[in-house]
Amino acid sequence: MAYDAGAPVKPGGRAGRTGRAVRSRPLGRAGRAAGRRGVRGRGGWTPWLYLAPALIVLGALLVHPLYQLVLISFLEYTQAQVSGGEPTSFQGFGNYAALFGDPQFWDVLLATVLFAAACVAATLTVGCALAVLLTRVRAVPRLALMLAALGAWATPAVTGSTVWVFLFDPDFGPANRVLGLGDFSWTYGRYSAFALVLFEVVWCSFPFVMVTVYAGIRAIPAEILEAASLDGASQWRMWRSVTAPLLRPILLVVTVQSVIWDFKVFTQIYVMTGGGGIAGQNLVLNVYAYQKAFASSQYSLGSAIGVVMLLILLAVTLVHLRLVRRQGEEL
Repeated sequence: MAYDAGAPVKPGGRAGRTGRAVRSRPLGRAGRAAGRRGVRGRGGWTPWLYLAPALIVLGALLVHPLYQLVLISFLEYTQAQVSGGEPTSFQGFGNYAALFGDPQFWDVLLATVLFAAACVAATLTVGCALAVLLTRVRAVPRLALMLAALGAWATPAVTGSTVWVFLFDPDFGPANRVLGLGDFSWTYGRYSAFALVLFEVVWCSFPFVMVTVYAGIRAIPAEILEAASLDGASQWRMWRSVTAPLLRPILLVVTVQSVIWDFKVFTQIYVMTGGGGIAGQNLVLNVYAYQKAFASSQYSLGSAIGVVMLLILLAVTLVHLRLVRRQGEEL
């Protein structure tokens, strides 16, 4: 559409060679994609040159162990092969067939999924609640809570697990006395042992969620929260309808991170339940793989369990990337 030469150029228009104002057309999807390719192409290989040292180090530390893990899962590799008493033979998918045919594997997998889901839900709940609390308290209580949370986060898993076992010890621990449980043994029952480990996992994991979500809340414009408050929204309604939708990318990241961390819990289970509990009632996949590989010297089965865990976590990561792309964010 063209205008007279004497007409002023409207916003969004541009002057043609004849002096007439010509309305500019918005770029289509192909034009925007071409523009992004042009911007990305300007740097050429420069970004990869900066990333090359880190990629080389990560490749050396990750690629070769991963290759060995997959390779051993396809071999017959027991103590006899390690000591050189028998030759190593290729088993194909025989180790995986034996693993999937073992009912204990499916029981452990189910327990791992349920335990990880409970840990993730509890960690997100505690972390988000404390993040909101940090925005409501004054500077001194906020600093104290931050320092306490970071102290829990920085505590090594072995140390934290040992302390929690002492706190809930039926003979000397103060927790049972405060709760009035007498000589109740938390690690004797299956569900009580899982609950005790869950408490410790949440205690050492919620600071990451709390700090990340708190930073996201502080980045939300104050006018939005004030408008919701003036409209009479309660704290829960404000979180559900205003804060949480704006924090969706951050919540997605901390959820996926928590799933990965809690799915491969090893130290807490091994230390607090004595290697998996009575008769293996508290086994998770990581501890189960350790027992198969080192307690039973079935290194090929332990490697197969590791590969299965890797595939499960890789699927979780791919789902995360798909959700991020669906929300239109840059990766």
